[in-house]
Amino acid sequence: MLFNPRPKTSRADLFGRDRELNLLHENVDSPIIIIAGIRRIGKTSLLNVFLNEVGIPSVVLDLRGLKSNYGFRDFYSILAKGLSNSLNKLIDVLRGISSIRIVGVEVELKWRGRDAISVPTLFDYLNRRRVIVAFDEAQRLRGPRSLEILDAIAHAYDYDKNITFIFMGSEVGLLYSFLGLDNPKSPLYGRYTFRLTLDRFPRDLAMEFLKRGFKEAGVNVPMDIIEDAVDVFDGIPGWLTLFGNEYVRGNKDIGRIKEEAIRIALEELRSIVSERGRRYVIALRGVAEGANTWGRLKAYIEEREGGVISSSVLHNIVKSLEDLSIVKDYKFLDPIYEEAAKLL
Repeated sequence: MLFNPRPKTSRADLFGRDRELNLLHENVDSPIIIIAGIRRIGKTSLLNVFLNEVGIPSVVLDLRGLKSNYGFRDFYSILAKGLSNSLNKLIDVLRGISSIRIVGVEVELKWRGRDAISVPTLFDYLNRRRVIVAFDEAQRLRGPRSLEILDAIAHAYDYDKNITFIFMGSEVGLLYSFLGLDNPKSPLYGRYTFRLTLDRFPRDLAMEFLKRGFKEAGVNVPMDIIEDAVDVFDGIPGWLTLFGNEYVRGNKDIGRIKEEAIRIALEELRSIVSERGRRYVIALRGVAEGANTWGRLKAYIEEREGGVISSSVLHNIVKSLEDLSIVKDYKFLDPIYEEAAKLL
């Protein structure tokens, strides 16, 4: 069902992404694949469908909850969960690793002490089979252990030819900063990658998505409602799905649905800026209220703080917001986030 809010798992339910799916199939033998795009653009759905179609055992690591100062205990916990979810496909390999315990349907890993297994060694074992290792929100790996993890991936790139790594991220600048493909100090510097960026649907495709979803649900919707919804939610699949799902369930007030979307986006923005300080809140409000140049944003922040902000500090704020894929060229990439920023 197109309006099912859960990530899609079959091509039949994944609207408008045949080209991207076909590109992934064509590049499945690349050692590193990068899937980037703003929040709610459909990266997880695309990955799910691709992994289901390609028929290669996979390990998916969901890094969304990884804290910024994570240690190996945190990373190995996510790694063990990913291996547990793939146990039925990789059990022949995992059973052959003396450092791994299989308890029922769960995998146990040790990161230190006797019987500990290093990440490079684990990759070497996985290399006995053709396997895909996917990192969802991979930019979360930035932190005190990032170099060790990148070293392990670089080792696998050189020696483990049966492994394809997929890195996904909605904070695109931070994702590429973590990988360091253009940074001579990064273990992955200069390595070949296939890069895929997901874009929002153009207006006609966004309207077709809603029309097809309503037809599938057996609900007749006037064309002006569909046009208004696309005006509000743009071509971002996640918001269009939220609208369609709410409308089918009986909430036919676009304004109320928009308020719900803004509430969700506001919570996400608060989480993003909580570690970065009040100036980020002011900067986001400024861009949302029309401070769409360097000079206007500088004046906006200074007026509200009652003091002068240095050019270097402002540069860092703007670059951070761009790396987080919230704004670009002093414009919000998501209109719902723009409305939410006014409420910060």
